[in-house]
Amino acid sequence: MDKNFLIGMDVGSTTVKAVVIDAATDQILWSDYHRHDTKQPEKVLEFCKRFETEVEGFDASRSRMFITGSGGNGLTKFLGGKFVQEVNAVSLAVEKLYPECGSVIELGGQDAKIIIFKTDPETGRKKKMPSMNDKCAGGTGAVIDKINAKLRIPSEQLCEMGYKGIKLHPVAGKCGVFAETDINGLQKMGVPPDELMASLFEAIVMQNLSVLTRGNTLLPVVLLLGGPNCYIKGMRDCWKANIPKIWEERGTPLPEGVPPEDLIKTPDNAQYFAAIGSVEFGKTEDDNIGQYNNWQKLEWYVTTGREEEKQKRGGGVGLAKDDIELAEFKEKYKTPKFTATTFQPGEVVEGFVGIDGGSTSTKAVLLSKDGKRTILAKTYQLSKGNPIEDTVEVLQKLNNQILDQGATLKILGVGTTGYAKDILKDVVGADAALVETVAHTEAGLHFYKDVDVICDVAARTSRSSS
Repeated sequence: MDKNFLIGMDVGSTTVKAVVIDAATDQILWSDYHRHDTKQPEKVLEFCKRFETEVEGFDASRSRMFITGSGGNGLTKFLGGKFVQEVNAVSLAVEKLYPECGSVIELGGQDAKIIIFKTDPETGRKKKMPSMNDKCAGGTGAVIDKINAKLRIPSEQLCEMGYKGIKLHPVAGKCGVFAETDINGLQKMGVPPDELMASLFEAIVMQNLSVLTRGNTLLPVVLLLGGPNCYIKGMRDCWKANIPKIWEERGTPLPEGVPPEDLIKTPDNAQYFAAIGSVEFGKTEDDNIGQYNNWQKLEWYVTTGREEEKQKRGGGVGLAKDDIELAEFKEKYKTPKFTATTFQPGEVVEGFVGIDGGSTSTKAVLLSKDGKRTILAKTYQLSKGNPIEDTVEVLQKLNNQILDQGATLKILGVGTTGYAKDILKDVVGADAALVETVAHTEAGLHFYKDVDVICDVAARTSRSSS
């Protein structure tokens, strides 16, 4: 007998998750989870092509699709299927697979949700109390991704990073930018990566417990869902360490003989619950709802249709009316090209070194010792995560620019600024450590006598001085 198939697709902000289920046996025949790298339609198309060929006996005419996630609604017009709201999808999967569940915490790429199930004492039915943060990436997986990109921790190592017994530092959890700023400052102070990530886990957990619960108490059993909770050990350990504290403070009744942390679980297929729940929603619909139409229309949209839509919509007037005007603008405002000073073999080059240990890059300059403070040499490189190592490298590059000409560098003094100014002052024995605004003002007034305002837009901060 030919099989009928139910397809659940969760198109999230950073990943696509999909399951193909045998409608008769409820068995998951195919599943996958991939980052889409901002190319949601392309990744969905790839998944559709794969499961159509990899699932034995698959037939689109006998398949229904149900799609959820922040990027799912717009794809139904190409694939067929029906869109399902995320909270409903997750709740349906939980109610089926873990009927004893009292609360759900799901961390996604750029959203977070908490669902508390309360039983009505009169009817015995469970009532959902959902709360979702989908307007800000604070307290979500995106913050972990951005900070981990800065720390350059391999994904396999990140998944095994811990929380228990690791020293914690204050990190703001309510905003991703604030969290990055705090982590960056701690990193520049020499705090090791395991302490940085454990502190970040703590910030994310406490942010969600204090905000998304809306004053309610999580009820056991608590399920941890979503990619970060599924794959990162430190996140799971952090939830298990902090939720029982709240239960104890509030006198929450718990089952006897069970350690509180055992009431906080990460189920199998935790990353697929929304996709599975979409299928559960589909089971309640008539058989003609959600018919899957194959992937050809989606491929047309990816290869042709999207560009055609852009052309139909048109656009506003460009910043430059033609190439000539653009070239004139670039010429008028181009930055003068820096020409390094040349030195003679055997010459002793004396000067002062300035080091800027910033959030994402480290810069160094060599200034002449005369009153003009001419820039003799300079160097710039992206940070590799350790401010001391970064500084050693930029100083070596600065020195090599002198040595390569057969001359010798004699440093008369050193000043530091940026996030890492204090630790660099101690390490290199600098003469001064200045906050960025003061450093900018000193340089601005030296090189431009008529300056009124200085605007600095950096990777993590922006400043203006007047």
